[in-house]
Amino acid sequence: MTPNDFTTDDDLRDYRACRLCPRRCGVDRTAGGIGVCGESAELRIAHACPHFGEEPPISGTRGSGTVFFCGCSCGCFFCQNAQISRQHAGTARTPAEFERLCRDLLGRGVHNLNFVTPDHYWPHLRAVCRRLRAAGHTEPFVFNSSGYELAERVAGYAEVMDVFLPDFKFADPELAARCLNAPDYPATALAAVRAMVAAVGFLAPWDETGAEMARRGVLVRHLVLPGQVENSLAVLRLLHREFGPELPLAVMSQYRPMPACAGRPPFDRAVRAAEYAAVCDLAEDLGFHRVFLQQLDDDEAFLPDFTRPGEPFAGNLRASPNP
Repeated sequence: MTPNDFTTDDDLRDYRACRLCPRRCGVDRTAGGIGVCGESAELRIAHACPHFGEEPPISGTRGSGTVFFCGCSCGCFFCQNAQISRQHAGTARTPAEFERLCRDLLGRGVHNLNFVTPDHYWPHLRAVCRRLRAAGHTEPFVFNSSGYELAERVAGYAEVMDVFLPDFKFADPELAARCLNAPDYPATALAAVRAMVAAVGFLAPWDETGAEMARRGVLVRHLVLPGQVENSLAVLRLLHREFGPELPLAVMSQYRPMPACAGRPPFDRAVRAAEYAAVCDLAEDLGFHRVFLQQLDDDEAFLPDFTRPGEPFAGNLRASPNP
């Protein structure tokens, strides 16, 4: 990687003594060093596609133009994207190739550009988004993340990002330490979501059907984990106390045990119907009314296999108007 790959030296600076995520590993990724995220400063992308697995006001009828980056600073052992977040399957891309990829997605009529796990590649993303805006593209840009973000970076993200889709995984520091060696996750994620809401507000317009697409704002996602109902209930209470019942939420049941979950009960099983129902019931009791829920079933249409040739999501093949 050379400075000529970027618009200014500022785009490279954040990779030196890297402090892009809460791990603050300090690695010089421009010299080929590998950060906690598992990546150097060489941009690596696993897949890009019109994606139909997001909430209706994000996916709509034409899909969300989704870019899946390699690596992750979070490192949950149960990650459903483990092939790319932990095993780092993907392809190196120059900034110019990244920009062409984004333009190609927009040319296919997607409703937005959706960047999955982007924080450790923020210099690349910021530079390309600025160029796309300068070229006249007005589609929303989506920052789709683990929630484990530095609150002080959110204002910079919001200069080019329109929609934030953060996870809020844990209210229990001990569980966060067990799952991703980050007991600071609850406090860090709460500060980050607070900064996101301050920057762009709640997701708007709000249309549960997807007939009207979201243009701006925050929607918080929470994945219910097997055997961890108390953590989920604590997450909902915490979010209600901080943001009130107007906060848009997605309460997800899509947990599937990954190979790394073997021998780690209860993470080696699926979520039970009673567990998911208890969390949904509390969401209703607390008065949350902008909530997306999921069916608790065995459909794995949006469980990816990034080793599959072509499209890793079977659900995208079903949903795409132009398969």
